[in-house]
Amino acid sequence: MNQKTITLRFLAEPTEVNFGGKVHGGSVMKWIDQAGYAGAVGWSGKYCVTVYVGGIRFMEPVFIGNVVEVRARLIFTGTSSMHFSIDVFSRDPKSEDFRHNTHCIIVFVAVDANGKPIPIQTYTPETETEEQLWDYAQKLMNLRKGIEEEMEAYI
Repeated sequence: MNQKTITLRFLAEPTEVNFGGKVHGGSVMKWIDQAGYAGAVGWSGKYCVTVYVGGIRFMEPVFIGNVVEVRARLIFTGTSSMHFSIDVFSRDPKSEDFRHNTHCIIVFVAVDANGKPIPIQTYTPETETEEQLWDYAQKLMNLRKGIEEEMEAYI
């Protein structure tokens, strides 16, 4: 399969509204997980589970009725894990100009029928942009290790 990117596109529905009249952040997080899952399965051809979501940055609200694009891009693989950069964009249906709403990193692991991690094909960056994103993933993994160590005392 080895699909490196996927884009989901749809309309933000009134059922997604929060108390402020905009799309609820939880709905955006659900879309992020769905795009990440589709990307992980598209790369690995296996059932995958979410193991980490980090650095969610809500920069602009998504409005009800907007066209929404959730773009997932594979940026790193481990033995069984796949790291995706996820960006959410939206626009008024009468406009062509997308606004960048949200960014985060999400990690999935391919698993067997018993829920145990299974190997996947290694991703190798092919362009300068892909190499920069691969480096970005490495930096974030190192930061995440420090955060996890700090959190250990409180779990």
